[in-house]
Amino acid sequence: MLPDATALHAAAGTVYAAMPPTPQYVWPQLAAALGCEAWLKHENHTPTGAFKLRGGLVYFARLARQGAVSGVIGATRGNHGQSMAFAAARAGLRCVIYVPHGNSREKNAAMQALGATLVEHGTDFQAAREEAARVGARDGLHYVPSFDMDLVAGVATYWAELFRAAPDLDRVYVPIGQGSGINACVAARNLLSPRTRIVGVVSAHAPCYAHSLAAGRLVSAEVHTVLADGLACRVPDAGSLEVIAAHVERLVCVTDAEVAAAMRLVFSTTHNVAEGAAAAAVAAAWQERDQLAGLRIGLPLTGGNVDGDLLARVLAGESFALGAAAAAH
Repeated sequence: MLPDATALHAAAGTVYAAMPPTPQYVWPQLAAALGCEAWLKHENHTPTGAFKLRGGLVYFARLARQGAVSGVIGATRGNHGQSMAFAAARAGLRCVIYVPHGNSREKNAAMQALGATLVEHGTDFQAAREEAARVGARDGLHYVPSFDMDLVAGVATYWAELFRAAPDLDRVYVPIGQGSGINACVAARNLLSPRTRIVGVVSAHAPCYAHSLAAGRLVSAEVHTVLADGLACRVPDAGSLEVIAAHVERLVCVTDAEVAAAMRLVFSTTHNVAEGAAAAAVAAAWQERDQLAGLRIGLPLTGGNVDGDLLARVLAGESFALGAAAAAH
């Protein structure tokens, strides 16, 4: 069951004890490029540079109330792991995080700086997740999932901030990784802005949610994205898929080339850094810009945690069209 008003209020109290609300702005050049009133929600301004922190704070608050947890374990491509490490440090808990080989160096370093023990395993998130669950069961560590309603409640606080600051949005574009972000959007939208339509955004090179919605059942799909690691999900979550099917109007698929162009657009029009997954919403809006005239839309900049060398390649104009070629094979 999605968080209700009581759960959202409680989550806000937990989140704001650790961080302030983040801003949202209509950047004139970005709005002009998209041809509409576009509100950019700056989750890149949290203490870990991404929206996931909010969910971790709420999840770990419940663990603290329950007690009897000596340590936690989980898997990530980076932002969920930083959320875990930040919240575990506040709670005084040991934290072990599994990442796939080849994960972002700078996200790895950030998790370690927050006190987490980092373990590399497998070639993608799903392999790392399965190994983390196995080791957690073996070693008596509490496994922190990537999708959970406490995580959703925490993340919903940023959507509540946006809907209160910018009431009556016509449409929001929401990136989908494992699903906490879009489920949180649904929860806050239902409570605060029921007329707003939700458009999900997935990587064309990590299409498991798109395939699953089309098939009406869980469908795994290989991951080939180079830029959008936060969307690099191979196996969807059943609970998340159910909410998306019931409440999300449709999905838009964006390629790595489109994500790279959106990262450049965000930087040139706002001078903010968007990691690949965070630029996906802007990429989807740009893809549909001919439909946006006269609309008020919301675009979450979900994080700014991208390796410097990769960002340099994007800003230098590299197209990353090879991502499309890889996905075709």
